[in-house]
Amino acid sequence: MTATAGTVERTSEPPHLRVGRRLRVLLGSREILLNLVRKELKVKYTASVLGAIWSLLNPLVYLGVFTFVTHVLGTGIPDFPVYLLSGLLAWNLFSAALTSGARSVLDNANLVKKVAFPHEILPLAAVGVALVDFVLQSAVLFLYVLAFHGLHWPELALWPLAFATLLVLTVALSLWFSAVNVRYRDVGHLLNIGLLVWFWVTPIVYASHQAQRLAEGGTGEWFGVPRFALYLLNPVTPIVEGFHRALYGVVRPAEQAAPVLFDVSLPWLAGVLALTLVASLVLLRFAWGVFFNRSADFAEEL
Repeated sequence: MTATAGTVERTSEPPHLRVGRRLRVLLGSREILLNLVRKELKVKYTASVLGAIWSLLNPLVYLGVFTFVTHVLGTGIPDFPVYLLSGLLAWNLFSAALTSGARSVLDNANLVKKVAFPHEILPLAAVGVALVDFVLQSAVLFLYVLAFHGLHWPELALWPLAFATLLVLTVALSLWFSAVNVRYRDVGHLLNIGLLVWFWVTPIVYASHQAQRLAEGGTGEWFGVPRFALYLLNPVTPIVEGFHRALYGVVRPAEQAAPVLFDVSLPWLAGVLALTLVASLVLLRFAWGVFFNRSADFAEEL
């Protein structure tokens, strides 16, 4: 029988993604995922005396340097180390996972060609490696906040929501970029440039209230749509602000000081984060479908 041109023939998988069935397949392959994460971590710290301790030293150095900068030069943001690292660690997880995830299929070409396994494991392993660093570094930051800044318990409830949203968005984009990068190799280079721009349009190193004030200044609208709402279309912005609000804790550090964080209520920010999480889940389903459909051709394209 002559096969229809352009049809992808799968011997052991459905022609289209079935989420429930695929989740069961991935769950059954969790040992492969864990082994890949272990392998990447071993490669990362090969011939290193301190090993994973380097992940703990990075935030300690940041905290020390920016504490010094705050006291000597001033930054205009009280407790700037807490503000900076609460957003920067989230960004580091996002950017590191995307950068390595986009190359995950290419870097494991021999494995893809010779071994039958769910290819989603490759970008998921890249996210897992970045997640290990994030967990270690976040533990250091939490101890610092607890000792020198103090935790704000109502705001701290935003942390799990912000983390879940960050993780879903990161997995979704890692799947999409890793699939597209197999065929279009320029995607990885464009991603590096895009992440550089993306970092600076996200309120990480500058007070997020500055961005809000600029967006709401003047008419405050573009074509009838509030500019602040358009600014929040960057999904990393509410995620980073969720981490800021959870760990930095207060919009206005002192009664006479200018606001540092978005001047919005806690329920409002939680609502925006929840909407971002829903949008990220929709994106995950779309990106996963793209990855699944393209994965049948990975061996031929590599």
